[in-house]
Amino acid sequence: MGKQPVRMKAVVYALSPFQQKVMPGLWKDLPGKISHKISENWISATLLLGPLVGTYSYVQWYLEKEKMEHRY
Repeated sequence: MGKQPVRMKAVVYALSPFQQKVMPGLWKDLPGKISHKISENWISATLLLGPLVGTYSYVQWYLEKEKMEHRY
């Protein structure tokens, strides 16, 4: 009574080349969805983007000031 080899079938998942609609609703009306989310949560968007824009503009101003420092 030895071990008998058993054939196992593998399951292969693939997309059909004729129907490749993976997440079609994600890209549909993307600007409208983004504007709706921002208008819905404008306080949160302001609190997120305000410090980011402020920090970026400060860094740009500081770098420009350093570049112009030798002129005075």
